[in-house]
Amino acid sequence: MLIEFKNVSVERERRLVLTDLSLVLSEQRIGVIGPNGSGKSSLVRLINGLLLPQTGQVCVNGLDTGKDVAAVRRQVGFVFQNPDNQIVFPVVHEDIEFGLKHREPDPERRILRAQAALERLGVGHLTERSVHTLSGGERQLVALAAVLATEPEILVFDEPTTQLDLRLRNRFEAHLVGLPQPALVVSHDLALMHQMDRILVINQGRLAFDGVPTEALAWYQAHCA
Repeated sequence: MLIEFKNVSVERERRLVLTDLSLVLSEQRIGVIGPNGSGKSSLVRLINGLLLPQTGQVCVNGLDTGKDVAAVRRQVGFVFQNPDNQIVFPVVHEDIEFGLKHREPDPERRILRAQAALERLGVGHLTERSVHTLSGGERQLVALAAVLATEPEILVFDEPTTQLDLRLRNRFEAHLVGLPQPALVVSHDLALMHQMDRILVINQGRLAFDGVPTEALAWYQAHCA
């Protein structure tokens, strides 16, 4: 994985939310922390072209997110904080299979890949369930399964544990550790951040600290708590 931010600034609703950001990201697990409204979600949304910079350039494995957005999105799987922003079909397996439609032409193989993704997360029993009967945590895991089924090269998580109870949160952490893909994780869950190789602290739209978990978490607690 190689993600490059080159002098990136982002404006939303006439307000700068990221300013002059330059970064090279290549580690296997990268955490992003910071106060609410600091620009964390904007930073990770730049990685798959959900958001484009007003100035500067974002490149993912050599692809410019502004010019090659379709190719970038085939590489980057994005898991939203609110699973309702991702789940569109009423039955769990239908939603996951739909996401595979353009990647897997064989309907039988789509079914197998969808079921395998659910099983990996320990929620294979949900396959025939109506999405509307699921708890928030179950919907979050279904949304994650839908992304994993597409086998992206890079994973981005925006607050993945906020709707999970302790049991599901611990299951997610164990699964995150075992994922073969590089992952970027935005979270207020500081315990989860100890699993990262590198942590970016974003504050007031700028990179305030960049380092290993022990140093980054100590800085964050001293300056942003």
